[in-house]
Amino acid sequence: MLMNIATLNASSAKALDTGNLHDWPGFFLDDCLYKVTTADNHEKGYGAGLIYADSKAMLEDRVLALRQANIYERQRYRHILGLPLIQATPDGAVAVETSFVVVRTMRDGQMMVFAAGVYLDRVRRDIDGAWRYAERIAVCDSQRIDTLLAIPI
Repeated sequence: MLMNIATLNASSAKALDTGNLHDWPGFFLDDCLYKVTTADNHEKGYGAGLIYADSKAMLEDRVLALRQANIYERQRYRHILGLPLIQATPDGAVAVETSFVVVRTMRDGQMMVFAAGVYLDRVRRDIDGAWRYAERIAVCDSQRIDTLLAIPI
């Protein structure tokens, strides 16, 4: 199971890092939650996120908007992922915590640590047997989030 979930995490990050955003929603179940928030907001139980989508269709719409409607400075991500900590849950899902660091490289070559934090995931097997995210909450350690948060983390 560890290798399957580590592969899910790495494949999802690769889709974002290589600009294959159209592949990214495929790592989620149709009925899912994706949210980017701060550690402080998460600890306070705030439901809203800097990015919030409550279905795979919303993730697909976000990708479409990034490709066709939104204007933002060209940039690249590079995810550095920790090993996933996996715990079974009573409902048959799997709870997973994975630390992450995202380095962002801008068009001019400037690099910076864009985000660091932890993914809090609930993962389930889909009808085809593949592991997919039922819930992915990216909890960023910093309260300061760059306004260029266009691409999902």
